[in-house]
Amino acid sequence: MLDKTALTIAIIGALNWGSIGIFGFDLVAALLGAGSMASRIVYTIVGLAGLWCISLLFRHDEVVRHSHI
Repeated sequence: MLDKTALTIAIIGALNWGSIGIFGFDLVAALLGAGSMASRIVYTIVGLAGLWCISLLFRHDEVVRHSHI
């Protein structure tokens, strides 16, 4: 459950970065205010989710496959 949640948050963060790169539009900053405490919290959560997803790279296939049960 935590793996899927972290991956979902990381994907949303990646889409936001893609939006910044392609369109120059930061959705988080637009919704919550650039540099606001709320936007910093969102960026921190996305960063932590990304760090958690790094662990997915180093797990054995068996462990990842059985975590879906």
